[in-house]
Amino acid sequence: MTRSVYVTGIDRSDGRQVVELGVMELLTRQVDRVGVFRPLVHDGPDRMFELLRSRYRLTQDPTTVYGMDYEEASTLQAERGTDELVSVLVDRFHRVARDYDVVLVLGTDFAATQLPDELALNARLANEFGASVIPVVGGRKQTTASVLAETRNAFRAYAGLGCDVLAMVANRVDREDRDEIAERLADRLPVPCYVLPDEPALSAPTVSQIAHALGAKVLLGDDAGMSRDALDFVFGGAMLPNFLAALTPGCLVVTPGDRADLVVGSLAAHSAGTPPIAGVLLTINEVPSEEILTLAARLAPGTPVLSVPGTSFPTAEQLFSLEGRMTAATPRKAETALGLFERYADTAGLASRVSAPSGDRVTPMMFEHKLLERARADKRRVVLPEGTEERVLHAAEVLLRRDVCDLTLLGPEDQIRKKAADLGIDLGESQLIDPATSALRDSFAEKYAALRAHKGVTVELAYDVVTDVNYFGTLMVQEGLADGMVSGSVHSTAATIRPAFEIIKTKPDTSIVSSVFFMCLADKVLVYGDCAVNPDPDAEQLADIAVQSAATAAQFGVEPRIAMLSYSTGTSGSGADVDKVRTATELARSRRPDLKIEGPIQYDAAVDASVAATKLPGSEVAGQASVLIFPDLNTGNNTYKAVQRSANAIAVGPVLQGLRKPVNDLSRGALVQDIVNTVAITAIQAQQPTASERSPEQ
Repeated sequence: MTRSVYVTGIDRSDGRQVVELGVMELLTRQVDRVGVFRPLVHDGPDRMFELLRSRYRLTQDPTTVYGMDYEEASTLQAERGTDELVSVLVDRFHRVARDYDVVLVLGTDFAATQLPDELALNARLANEFGASVIPVVGGRKQTTASVLAETRNAFRAYAGLGCDVLAMVANRVDREDRDEIAERLADRLPVPCYVLPDEPALSAPTVSQIAHALGAKVLLGDDAGMSRDALDFVFGGAMLPNFLAALTPGCLVVTPGDRADLVVGSLAAHSAGTPPIAGVLLTINEVPSEEILTLAARLAPGTPVLSVPGTSFPTAEQLFSLEGRMTAATPRKAETALGLFERYADTAGLASRVSAPSGDRVTPMMFEHKLLERARADKRRVVLPEGTEERVLHAAEVLLRRDVCDLTLLGPEDQIRKKAADLGIDLGESQLIDPATSALRDSFAEKYAALRAHKGVTVELAYDVVTDVNYFGTLMVQEGLADGMVSGSVHSTAATIRPAFEIIKTKPDTSIVSSVFFMCLADKVLVYGDCAVNPDPDAEQLADIAVQSAATAAQFGVEPRIAMLSYSTGTSGSGADVDKVRTATELARSRRPDLKIEGPIQYDAAVDASVAATKLPGSEVAGQASVLIFPDLNTGNNTYKAVQRSANAIAVGPVLQGLRKPVNDLSRGALVQDIVNTVAITAIQAQQPTASERSPEQ
């Protein structure tokens, strides 16, 4: 039977979209097929469904998502009664439910719906759908006593109407009151209650939303700039020195268009990061000269400058009435919302209460969710040497908003801050270090010189070497100032991992550093090794790669069934290449007799059960291999790329293995999500005790 979760409320403006998004994230971690149903909908686009469809790659036909619009529902209820309205909605719900493992139901919004006793209607629909309920209570601008009373009353209302209440959510409460409310509710309700503080970035409109609402003309600004949140409004009228002192981070500057001094001054402040602003809105239909606009574009590339015909007062009235919305076009808000939900809701406990049916399928999205969840569970610090690279900064923003790990970014601090400001990125509490000016430079030079003295490296030479961001980052990991490092988006593989070979070195029980890719196919995850580091490993090295890859697979939840690949299966072939794989298989078995290892074996016999039944009947690995070890880099690298392109697989990696502490390389074509995944993997690797930290019993 389909399991359904019904997210509802008691009034409007409760910000429940945060909860809807958070529950969807939780459900997609557990199952592959998640449907969405909204019983009643207003005219116009459903921004929440479009966000869910975009973010979670839903293939559901949009026409099946909605029961009916509010006007039709009001008419039907008035003419034929509530029973008939509910009957129709239940029928339409089941048309969706039969095709999915679990359905997320988005309750009515209590906004101009003309429906009597809307809470009771939501409760009845939840019961008729067989759905468990998560009621959301809005706490913005309410006292602690009011939030406590409304939350308890909402629970009694839904429970009293027969609903299976999974949990209660008090949302948008004052940050200063959040802990007290959570503590007091924990003792007064029989179900979990999650208390989420108000987050200004979620209710702040983006510059793009402001431009659309005001019908503004965009004079300057790129897509990244237009997506910035306007966290505050600062109205310009004072002289420049006093005006600059009034600027706040993320503010939208509103000033008459003839105040070129304020335009240039605010953009200059943004460029210096003191503070970064969302943009500039010019009033009274005045536009600065072409020379001023050219200067503005050079001072703060990408920062929006808008123009409206109205004066400041009516413009202010419109601005203060705007509220930001999460949509498919505002991915930053979605990341912020998920970070908020995951930080303050017990997602593991809620997942167990939902008890969505699960199977053996592991989709790419489920694998990525699991990475972030595991990294967040035991936060580590990861150093990113490429601190001025745009993709790295965007990835850092995602990691910080999702609270995945702590970050250190390397590079000239003013350049990092300017680049982040230009992209509208808030780096929060991230540590920024310039290796050239860092107080650590002297001690790192002495450390590196001592490590490389046998190669003739002096302290003077090392003093220059450690200004290289990859060497500096690697030394941070070695000295325990960071738990892992990720680089390579603009550096070669050699430039990324050479410092690790020299400084961190291999584990005591390992003779070689190798790599794997996690190949996320439509319904499972395979581990490919080695596809990035060793050109032509000998039999002993190949055995080492197999054992390392099995350990990596197990660490990330993939049961290792190892296929030692060759162009021949079993005893059917001979030759130096086959013999190498055969010897490697025997060595790996002798080192780890507990592992399931088969080789030599061809790729089709390793992954296809029907082929395996013919070529290697009775094998524990053939037809169901999860770890595939390639005989050389030429074969491995080409195979992973062929599968990635032809099967639309997501390749996560390369993940380095065999080092004492985690350092991972990126492809120079890495996308933002690739960087996010690799950083999460690195953080998870760092959660394992290093060789020096393990007790003798381990």
